[in-house]
Amino acid sequence: MQDEPTPAELAKAVTDFLRSDIIPLISGHEAFKLRVGINALDLIVRQLAKAGQDEVMELERLKALLGSDGSLFELNRSLAGKIATGAIDLSTLGLKEHLWQTTLDKLAVDQPNYASYKRETERENG
Repeated sequence: MQDEPTPAELAKAVTDFLRSDIIPLISGHEAFKLRVGINALDLIVRQLAKAGQDEVMELERLKALLGSDGSLFELNRSLAGKIATGAIDLSTLGLKEHLWQTTLDKLAVDQPNYASYKRETERENG
């Protein structure tokens, strides 16, 4: 285990610096490219902060849904195959909930400002 600051804290410090101190100094295509880089760093911070726990929960849901053990990759591949062949569908107990939660977890990392994601999380939390 590394001492502080954590990788997420370091990346956030860099993005805060770039946003507040560098973007105001540049314009045009260079500013656009910098914003793309900042967005990528923001994504990394969210992945570091959230994705690990989400993957653990996804793996547990998949194990329960499929009644088997394996890696996240293997179980997702198995799930996709079963859906493709019609072995399971949305009437399968737990599938709809698993797909919905997995989608929300992925949006929380990839697109947390997506309007539909915000609406759904507010509905769940409110």
